[in-house]
Amino acid sequence: MFEAQYLPFMAACAVDANSQIHRGIATYRLLTGVPPADADIAIDSNFDRHVLASILAAATMDGGSLPEKAGLSGLELAALLEQYFPSLEIKLAGQLSVFKCEGDEEIAMLRDLLLKQRSTERDIGHWLAAMIARRAIEPGHLWEALGLRNRGELSRLLSRHFAPLAARNVNNMRWKRFFYRMLCENEGLAMCTTPVCNQCDDFNICFDEESGESRMAERRRDFLLQAARPVVAGGWPSELPQGSAIASSSGKASQDSVSRAEG
Repeated sequence: MFEAQYLPFMAACAVDANSQIHRGIATYRLLTGVPPADADIAIDSNFDRHVLASILAAATMDGGSLPEKAGLSGLELAALLEQYFPSLEIKLAGQLSVFKCEGDEEIAMLRDLLLKQRSTERDIGHWLAAMIARRAIEPGHLWEALGLRNRGELSRLLSRHFAPLAARNVNNMRWKRFFYRMLCENEGLAMCTTPVCNQCDDFNICFDEESGESRMAERRRDFLLQAARPVVAGGWPSELPQGSAIASSSGKASQDSVSRAEG
């Protein structure tokens, strides 16, 4: 099956704006058989497949190497696809199978924090710890970087697979901010100097509402808006609208720990 064999290389291929917009949704649909909006996550096994498919779909939208963007080695990615999406007959090329995700120290620290707080058995906890840690360095809300539909899905994911850690977020702090706070506490550091959160001028950075349209839904909407506009010279516009999800993600600069935690 051509599409299934193509999946591992989707993030690495150069694509035009039209293909880039559709890539995440197409990946999710290829893995699950339905678009993200129609996912049935009532039972935990379906929810787990939805989460994994969402993360892989988000990773393909960023371009570059899919294993690296997802936070897995090539062998881990192959094992994940075989275990959770067995209907796809995906044959990974040799160079992808031996690919190793060389994460930076910050990614490794967050991955280790999550691994120590796992509450489910089997490989999925290891994979999710690595995937969450890698996606956490992307800008914006963590649930968006994971390709999830809303913050509630992220909270459910963490409560299911990393329950001891999730239970410590008693004040409903933003998850990315909370992770970095836990890392600082483990290292004996202080993320901020204000002893009481509700007296802090930056309260909204840690606790403000994390809502909005998911990345895949937003990109689909952008595509429909573009398609509805008159085409002057044929084809797609050479520039994306300022502030669009694609435009905002295409030029991400590296950030330090504090700026990442603010997302």
